[in-house]
Amino acid sequence: MQKSIFRRYLSISMSIVILSFAMLGSVMMLFFSSYWRNEKKELLTQNAMAIAHVAEKYFAADGQPFFDQNGEVLRGFAASFAHSSEADLFITDLNGQVLMGNIGGQDVSRPLQAPLTAVKAASAGLFERVDTFGDIYTTAHYVVGVPVQTTQEGDCAAVVFAAASVRSIRAFRIEVLKIFLIASAAALAVTFCLVGLFAYRQVRPLRQMSAAARQFGAGDFSVRVPVESNDELGQLAQSFNHMANSLSISEGTRRSFIANVSHELKTPMTTIAGFIDGILDGTIPPAEQEKYLTIVSSEVKRLSRLVRSMLDLSRIDNGEMQLHPKSFDLTATVVSTLLTFEKSIEEKNIDVRGLEDARPEIVSGDQDLLHQVVYNLLENAVKFTDPGGYIQIQISGGIDRTTVIIENSGAGISPEELPHIFERFYKTDKSRSQDKNGMGLGLYIVQTILKLHGGDISVRSQVGSFCRFEFYLPKPQEAPRLKDASAPKLKESRSRDKEKNSDKNPEKE
Repeated sequence: MQKSIFRRYLSISMSIVILSFAMLGSVMMLFFSSYWRNEKKELLTQNAMAIAHVAEKYFAADGQPFFDQNGEVLRGFAASFAHSSEADLFITDLNGQVLMGNIGGQDVSRPLQAPLTAVKAASAGLFERVDTFGDIYTTAHYVVGVPVQTTQEGDCAAVVFAAASVRSIRAFRIEVLKIFLIASAAALAVTFCLVGLFAYRQVRPLRQMSAAARQFGAGDFSVRVPVESNDELGQLAQSFNHMANSLSISEGTRRSFIANVSHELKTPMTTIAGFIDGILDGTIPPAEQEKYLTIVSSEVKRLSRLVRSMLDLSRIDNGEMQLHPKSFDLTATVVSTLLTFEKSIEEKNIDVRGLEDARPEIVSGDQDLLHQVVYNLLENAVKFTDPGGYIQIQISGGIDRTTVIIENSGAGISPEELPHIFERFYKTDKSRSQDKNGMGLGLYIVQTILKLHGGDISVRSQVGSFCRFEFYLPKPQEAPRLKDASAPKLKESRSRDKEKNSDKNPEKE
């Protein structure tokens, strides 16, 4: 079974915490063991050296002990030190024989035998070891040995050993380990709760996004992920919501597109089919056939414009719309395009203004695409101008751009709709009472073509008064030309030569 991110994050975090506690516990146990051993060594060494200093008085110069008769004081010291340090203290000769001491809480003397290696090492200096000390003990003891010196030259007469059971350190380790385990268990429980809560809070936005994505797949784009922070997850949630908004808009656009296309295709095809069937079955008399065939031709052209708009949209989406720039007169393009709407202009008695002042304006661009821009704008102007109204056209050239303004009187566009008119499939006339031939693609294609040329388009409108579209095209940048100063100089030189020649030949004058 695949682990969720929550379980994976929690298990990894807790594994790291447990490993950290294990390493801390190991280091702590090693530290306490080393500390206990150093403390025990120092205590045993001090006690053994104190007994050795006292024992020096009971050895003759030749190293022979004489404390058999007067050793009670030494035994008292040994017993007192052994009791205070919880250790055994005993004295051996250089052969390892125990002369006196306290082992296991009892006074002992011969025949206990200490290891000769230990005696030799202790007589030469400080000795320490952890073992049973020549089987004197049944369990391991920590043993420290120091020499008993009888002369100023440092001759060794005997050795004092101090031994402590390692059971005390084991008990100490166990107690420390118990305390550490209890503290670790409490810390791990708190850490588990905190890490689990943190992991849940971190994973919750991802779960919400996953649930929202499943609903998106089912076609519901209304779900949004709450943004609860400004960190990376918060930014991801914001991006996810932006994506959801885009998907929702795209879905609405897609549905609107299907509805628009279905309507725009159904209406002319129904008209065409009805009139053709009427002509074929004789319902329409021969005298009326030309009239209805004209309507059929108009509907076919309407379908052609629809297909062309769809092809343009496909080329824009696929990035396949390429420019074929050349220089041409934009004013001539506007005038020729306006003539195609002459019939509609006359029927609505529209007053066309501004062309009397128009001058040729040479621009560089794709002539076919820019003709489509002008055609779409003029078509809208003619379509939405009120009967008896006007269309104002202004073409002007600047230093770096050519500007075209097309203004028409009429109902205008409401301020709420102005920001959306360049969007795909957006139609201000939802009822299609006036805009019966459009799909809401014309202005979108216009803006796209102008931006491909480096230009742009804007709109202003006043409801019940006018609507004005203004677009511009940048002029190509030309490299500066140097003034040709050679011609005047050449002309001046020729004039001077002519004067000289006239002075030399005055008779010719």
